[in-house]
Amino acid sequence: MKDFIVVKEGAEGIYEEKKSRFIAKVYKTDNESEAGSYIEEARKKYWDARHNCYAYRVLEKETVYEKSSDDGEPSGTAGAPMLNILQGSNLCNIIVIVTRYFGGILLGTGGLVRAYSDATKKAIQKSELLFQKDGFEIELETDYSNLENFKYYCKSNDINIINIDYSENIRIKIEMEKEKKDIFLKNIEEQKINKIRIVELCRKIVNIVVNK
Repeated sequence: MKDFIVVKEGAEGIYEEKKSRFIAKVYKTDNESEAGSYIEEARKKYWDARHNCYAYRVLEKETVYEKSSDDGEPSGTAGAPMLNILQGSNLCNIIVIVTRYFGGILLGTGGLVRAYSDATKKAIQKSELLFQKDGFEIELETDYSNLENFKYYCKSNDINIINIDYSENIRIKIEMEKEKKDIFLKNIEEQKINKIRIVELCRKIVNIVVNK
């Protein structure tokens, strides 16, 4: 799997230029059908707007599908710049819709590209994003005396503790991106982490908070 940044919680960004108002909204979307639903929803909500431009990227069955629309703006001034931002930021499973209320003054090609780009960037910056990386889920068994040391180790190394089972010994499920696995196992071998048993449970996608 290729690593991507995805949306956990979308947001809104507003850009104003020469009395035109550009309202950008970011949504998490897992497929093209859902993206289409957001587009139709925007068209109904902002029925009185001049344009509802959009760009999206979704990953389905290991293939990234992309689409953008200028929705009546001059070709290449709205949807394409928005899509370029998503591509350049390595964003996926995301749709951005920018609604424009025309202020009566033409902005020109450069002004439109800047307006749609800046509105998109503002919405993305306000959104809560996750870095999706290929990783592992591992279970480690240790005794009670080592629990706090292990929790501190995980916190210091950005390893997520999924669950702690308090039984005869402590069984801890953790997840980490693949780049950290070899270092973690090396620390185990060097006895920097005391363990009774360790089992690799599965490969998985690990989510890492990007901007919040």
